[in-house]
Amino acid sequence: MPEPILDPDLPIVDPHHHLWDRTALLPHLPPPTHGFEQIIRRVPRYLLDELLADMTSGHNVVATVYLECGAFYRPDGPDHLKPVGEIEAVNGLAAIADSGVYGPAKPCAGIIGHANLTRGAAARVTLEAQIAASHRFRGIRHSASHDPDSAVLGPLVRTPAGLYRDAAFREGFAQLAPLGLSFDAWLLEPQLPNLIELAQAFPDTPIVLDHVGTPLGIASYAGRREERFGIWRDNIRTLAQCPNVTVKLGGLAMVFPAFPSCLSEAPAPSTQLAAEWAPYLETCIEAFGPDRCMFESNFPVDILSCDYATLWNAFKVFAAGYSADEKTALFSGTAARVYRLKL
Repeated sequence: MPEPILDPDLPIVDPHHHLWDRTALLPHLPPPTHGFEQIIRRVPRYLLDELLADMTSGHNVVATVYLECGAFYRPDGPDHLKPVGEIEAVNGLAAIADSGVYGPAKPCAGIIGHANLTRGAAARVTLEAQIAASHRFRGIRHSASHDPDSAVLGPLVRTPAGLYRDAAFREGFAQLAPLGLSFDAWLLEPQLPNLIELAQAFPDTPIVLDHVGTPLGIASYAGRREERFGIWRDNIRTLAQCPNVTVKLGGLAMVFPAFPSCLSEAPAPSTQLAAEWAPYLETCIEAFGPDRCMFESNFPVDILSCDYATLWNAFKVFAAGYSADEKTALFSGTAARVYRLKL
């Protein structure tokens, strides 16, 4: 039985979701050895129809921001321009929605792509091509997620250690601010000091930390999430001292933190989700303030713990004690400002 929608009129800007169509891959996928691999099995296709169905499932989702996920790359041409295909494809879907045929909501009002910043100053060519491809383009994400234990990331192992400290990467990163672009950072909890150093070195570049820094509770971190909470909290407080950084409150439904709700036999209710996630959400809001925090869905990835409607209910359960102005910031205001959305 679906939960009743809480506070259904509260405007939401969902600042983090993906789109993909990996239907053709499904027959060729081996049995999953990592919880993350189950996402493609459950949701091989998540495009405009599926996104709109979630956006209209009861909550007042007025706009969204698309986050790169390696989908729809150009099949040929120079490697450094292949990610431009992702911008072109998502921009096309956003334009279809903007026709008004599907209602007033604005899916993919902002688009975050990918560019290989390890190309140094040459990365500017990719960034300029992405700017030309869509007026919705707002910046890029270049994930640094890495752990010595390869079982933590499983199929997502693809980045060497210390990426955000690399000289070539930083030369590429320096191209963002002059072009008016922001940077989304995905990394794992033990890597937070790398992001602190990056934010301190580039105070004029807006940086968004995805998924509260991805706490870990799987593989070699199994049973150690609470033990490491203090380390995470101290790094979050230090990162919050960098005024150019904001944080996305979400991603806690992924497999990495290993909360009991993830992949549970019976779907967890929103009250359980809110209780499990509360220490991380509270710490971020206390450190950054509501005006530098934004709730995110991270869909369809977070479907391993709940559906879209239940996820937003969980955030509303958690935020029940916040003021109207604080709720506006957390659910829509911060995201609209950071991603420069005209709603």
